[in-house]
Amino acid sequence: MFASAPEYATLFMLTFARVGVLVMLLPGTGERFVPPRLRLTIALFMTMVVFPITRTLLPAGGEPGQVLGTLIGEVVVGLVLGLATRIVVGTLQTLGAIVAQQLGLSFAMTIDPTQGAGQEAAIGNFLTLLGITLVFAADVHHIALAAIRDSYAFLPPLGVPDAGDAVKLALGALTRSFALALGISAPFVAFALLFNLGLGILSRLMPQMQVFFLAQPLTILIGMLILFAVLGIMMTLFVTDLATFLKGFGGV
Repeated sequence: MFASAPEYATLFMLTFARVGVLVMLLPGTGERFVPPRLRLTIALFMTMVVFPITRTLLPAGGEPGQVLGTLIGEVVVGLVLGLATRIVVGTLQTLGAIVAQQLGLSFAMTIDPTQGAGQEAAIGNFLTLLGITLVFAADVHHIALAAIRDSYAFLPPLGVPDAGDAVKLALGALTRSFALALGISAPFVAFALLFNLGLGILSRLMPQMQVFFLAQPLTILIGMLILFAVLGIMMTLFVTDLATFLKGFGGV
């Protein structure tokens, strides 16, 4: 038992390489406001949970060069899967930017609370915080943790993944994110188009009317009413799509 301790330590390190990176990037556990010690603790416990599975998949023993290559590959796999998931989570910021643009609130910028750096549209930050809250409320974080286990079936530990596959996964996540953001924001795009068209006709019929001073408050008021009316549907679509994407790590 003690003779095989170095081998078990190596396999545990290789498992932790992928699991740790994924925990640092997946929604719910990868937010900046989550304390690093808590994320590290979750990563260690998740490594212990999946270790009985991964120790049969990872190469036992081997030369130091082979172990180093496997370690780099596991880190890269964690980064690819984690960043692809982050792109999907970024749907909410894209959605918030589109909604803010249509409502004339694109100038209202605040610090992104999930990442702690950079300014984003205030509506986007609100939607992002609401989305992260719903990740926990709808138990999607359980699916995220299960995705860590399923990732070994999705991308087995066979070294550095193929660059083409990594790019395909990233582009698929990016396409999925933009398509979902555009689809969810359709009511606001339609409202802005019809409202501005009506204002254009009104300005031609009544040139003396100060259309801008009338349009801006009405746009914000009606737009916010639409936002709160469809907010539940918007977030349901996002949470469902995120859960479907995470389940895809297991090939289901």
